[in-house]
Amino acid sequence: MSSFSIISHRIDPTRDQIARKPDGSIDDNDRVEIGPTDIAFAEWAALGLSPPNLERMRSTRLQRIVSQLRKRDYAGVLCFDPLNIRYATDSSNMHIWITHNPSRAVFVSADGYVVLWDFHRCGHLSEHLPLVNEIRTDGAGFYYFVAGDQEKAVAKGFAGQIEELLRTHAGKNRRLAVDKIEIPGLRALDAAGIKICNGMQLMEHARAIKGIDEINAMRCSLATCEIAAAKMRQLLRPGIAETELWSVLHAENIARGGEWIETRILTSGPRTNPWMQEAGPRRIASGDLVAFDTDMVGPYGMCADFSRTWFSGDRRASDEQRRLHAIALEHITTNMELLRPGVSFTELTQRGHKLPQEFVDQRYGVMMHGIGLCDEYPAIYYPEDFIPGAFDYILEPGMTLCIEAYIGAVGGREGVKLEEQVLITEDGYEKLTSCPFDAALMS
Repeated sequence: MSSFSIISHRIDPTRDQIARKPDGSIDDNDRVEIGPTDIAFAEWAALGLSPPNLERMRSTRLQRIVSQLRKRDYAGVLCFDPLNIRYATDSSNMHIWITHNPSRAVFVSADGYVVLWDFHRCGHLSEHLPLVNEIRTDGAGFYYFVAGDQEKAVAKGFAGQIEELLRTHAGKNRRLAVDKIEIPGLRALDAAGIKICNGMQLMEHARAIKGIDEINAMRCSLATCEIAAAKMRQLLRPGIAETELWSVLHAENIARGGEWIETRILTSGPRTNPWMQEAGPRRIASGDLVAFDTDMVGPYGMCADFSRTWFSGDRRASDEQRRLHAIALEHITTNMELLRPGVSFTELTQRGHKLPQEFVDQRYGVMMHGIGLCDEYPAIYYPEDFIPGAFDYILEPGMTLCIEAYIGAVGGREGVKLEEQVLITEDGYEKLTSCPFDAALMS
């Protein structure tokens, strides 16, 4: 145990005397734990949504990691990816900054022992999490900005901590899954005789099946996103800048306890073709299409990921604009109807809706993808992009997916982006998104 460890107490004797929010978190205006605001709870209640039970959600996630470790005979998993850390612990600290300054890590043993390394003097941020057995604030940062020319020495010290944990919790098993790690850390673990295994594969498979509380958290996040999108639609008018409209999604998300947005894809008019351009200062004109992809990490860190294309102005949308929208809608609707447990990912690729040839060259990167804390496994590719043997798995109840379409011809003036988020059920699928499509493009 590190001399800087904080030992988490699993049982709070005063628990039943503490006022709590609908998700079970402490109702304390000065709490350290982040989470939804009163606005969000009130809106969800009005919509008849149940927030997750956070204690149960955290326990279920940890159990899924442990199950994957035992299935693969790994001694433990070591994660540096901020979203894997979030999944394993539900702790949150500067996610965006940590993505390029890897100063946090978590170790989960096959017997369920959890050690969290946090950033300098940040141990207090996770003291409320009873499933975290130890919090350490030394050693997990060995990239150049923090360790300088002593990267190797700092990494060796960290590898020593991991070796000690493996001896204590795994005996002779030296098989350690690691999701991603700086080069000095990898070399230090290798030098210690630890066998490195594929931690990203393990974590993606652990995260793929959502329990009831994760599904409830996703429903809440989607509701927040759709409320924000409705405000965007209300404020859309000729003359508004793309970035000005895009900022509404950010503001409404943050106001409700959401966390960040993964991309900044909202474009208008000729900037909708080709796709993947980012929101800029262009002012939206009357008669333009406006297309966006939310990619919103909302309350509880759950991603709300849907796309819509709207028409700007009062005049009638053109025949071409309505044609593009109709093909995009047919594409995602047809592909959703293929979804049911037991269908293989390969079958989805083979049987998916065939794009008209004029739209193949600018097809979206995937037909479908998993969704949870962010875009996740699996990736369901178009036939042109299929990788044999990459995803030889099947749909299972509890998986959540996003069904994608981008329809825009090479050299065309505009394009249409649509996307829906769904849950795989015992006998099919449930569409989780309810944000309406633009009637002006469907008449």
